[in-house]
Amino acid sequence: MTEPSSTLRLRGHLADIVAAPATKTLVLLALCSAYIQGPLTKIFDFPGAIAEMNHFGLQPAVAFAVVVILFELTASALVVSGFLRWAGALALAGFTLLATFIALRFWEMAPGMDRMMATNAFFEHLGLAGAFIIVAAIDLTKGTGK
Repeated sequence: MTEPSSTLRLRGHLADIVAAPATKTLVLLALCSAYIQGPLTKIFDFPGAIAEMNHFGLQPAVAFAVVVILFELTASALVVSGFLRWAGALALAGFTLLATFIALRFWEMAPGMDRMMATNAFFEHLGLAGAFIIVAAIDLTKGTGK
C-alpha cells in the first residue's frame, strides 16, 4: 500500500526540517546539554564538584573532578563539532552508563519517593546512553551503505 501524496509531502517537509544543519546542531547541543552544563557548574563551584566526588567515593576527589570536567567538555565538543563524533558519542555513552550505575543505585534504596525518582533517572540515563550509541552508529556507517 502506498502513502497518499499529502502524507508524502508532509514527510518530505519534515525530512527537510530534521535534516537541516541548524536542526542537527541544535539537537546535538540538546543531547550534550547535561555534559556542557554539568562541567560549567563544577568549574564555577569547584568545592561542590569535589564534594560530589567525595559523595560517590571517587578519590582523589580533586583529580576526579578535573578529569570529569575536561572529559565531558571535550567529548561534547567532539559530538557537536562532528570531528570524531563517533568517538565522543561512544565515550559519553560509556561514561553515562558508568555514572548511572555509580550514582543511581535505586535497587539499594528503600521504597518511596527517592527510590522512584532514582529509578526514573536511571532509565532516562539508559535512554541517553542509547541515543549516543545511535549517534555513533550513524556517524560510523555514513557513506558505507549500511
